[in-house]
Amino acid sequence: MNKTIESSTHLSTEELEEFRTNGFLNLGKAISTDDVSKFLTMFDDDRTNYPYMWHPYGYRQEANYEALISSPRFDELIRHPDILPKIEALMGGPVCFGEIGLRRMGAYEGEVHQSWHRDRGYWHEHPLRLDYMQLIVYLTDVDDSTHCFSISPEDVSNKPLKSADEQLQRGGATHLHGPAGTCALFNVALFHTATTRPTQSDRKTVQIYYGHQDRAPLANDSGIPTRLSDHPTDAETRSFYGNLNERSRLYMRAYGTDTN
Repeated sequence: MNKTIESSTHLSTEELEEFRTNGFLNLGKAISTDDVSKFLTMFDDDRTNYPYMWHPYGYRQEANYEALISSPRFDELIRHPDILPKIEALMGGPVCFGEIGLRRMGAYEGEVHQSWHRDRGYWHEHPLRLDYMQLIVYLTDVDDSTHCFSISPEDVSNKPLKSADEQLQRGGATHLHGPAGTCALFNVALFHTATTRPTQSDRKTVQIYYGHQDRAPLANDSGIPTRLSDHPTDAETRSFYGNLNERSRLYMRAYGTDTN
């Protein structure tokens, strides 16, 4: 594997060092207010128009992982022109779509709840140990009185610890707070969790995974429409959406669009 990771016009030296040291990069309010309004309307319309696509998820959440099917314009966020180049710079080249989840966490009156986990292991052949990366986008304001995303930083030079308790003792926990439009990129091999807090506020997020085009698909949570994976004129779109998981292939066979 010959991935070269370096600063560029899309990724500053400071951003690269932050990711190398912590395994994640807080982009701040990277989505404009107008775009937040657009994507929030899409999010709310999806829940209203396609309630059968939404299901209980994790602890006190509901989610739709088929957003490319129910609300295909979320491609505009998946390939956001201000964010995708940073992802490609960190990954070391062209990337592919992994999955997208629209998630809502509603009002809650219980105790603070966390479930620390890694989504998958590190890929040690990569300079930043990156196999899959997640972009998390806040569509609502998040602070210490609401639910939030939390992560435990890990320096790429440190040996990964197997237990969440050990890692939290070493790296502590960082809570991602910020106004609607706040975004962060992180290596999904880091220990992370949704922090569920007593609140009357909804937290609405879009959580998108990106991988290497020549690596195995991430999971079978999100189907990829053939209008993207087999785009008739755009080779870049075909490449980005072309790392098909079994779920997508199953749909293709069912609807007679897969000849393999």
